Amino acid sequence: MAQRSAKASPIGEELFRFLEELQQNNDRDWFAENKSRYESEVRQPALELIQQLAVPLRRTAPFLQAIAKKTGGSLMRIYRDTRFGKDKTPYKTNVGISLRHEADRDIHAPGMYLHLATDQCFFAAGCWRPERSTLAAIRAAIDGDPKGWIKTRDHKTFRRYYELTGESLKTSPRDYPKDHPQIEDLRRIDFISLAALSRQQLLAPDVIATLSDRMKAARPLMRFLCDAVEVPY
Repeated sequence: MAQRSAKASPIGEELFRFLEELQQNNDRDWFAENKSRYESEVRQPALELIQQLAVPLRRTAPFLQAIAKKTGGSLMRIYRDTRFGKDKTPYKTNVGISLRHEADRDIHAPGMYLHLATDQCFFAAGCWRPERSTLAAIRAAIDGDPKGWIKTRDHKTFRRYYELTGESLKTSPRDYPKDHPQIEDLRRIDFISLAALSRQQLLAPDVIATLSDRMKAARPLMRFLCDAVEVPY
């Protein structure tokens, strides 16, 4: 593969091309034949991106970690867990980069996530499917400081890029009346926000600046959630 200039994005069209071909050939034989392509076109560029993200992350969110390791770091495994689902295809057809909070080993702490796929790319911030005590702490923070939550949720810079998404309960959570002023947010079981990214943005030379801007824009939500579960941000 041709070497990129120092100013180019670590991510190239070949990453998306590999994912597209993997969608069409999601089996172990094809992957084994193309393992060297996965290493050079997908894993190494993703690790380089993580390494480059570490610098702005230290400035913007120093308690989140960008760990550029093949295993055990920020790059998520391409191998799917097929034990419990009906889908038995062995490989994920996306690249996932998880920037976890250093406290994540002890609690389900808020974090950030970058998703690269042929059909959708996005940067995410917050908590996806937090465990019970973390979810209860977030709800209690919203109930205890509704003005602070509304200011966070509706922050102009945050809303410019992000949309709160995820699943919600159909009924009111325990201990909260159905006519609570913030009942729609209290029903959430995900406190995750997504900022859509185009493939062109990820291929552009200023991709790190773009992702750094998304990190900064997520600060209001991340700070509120981290304060709620009593971890630093």
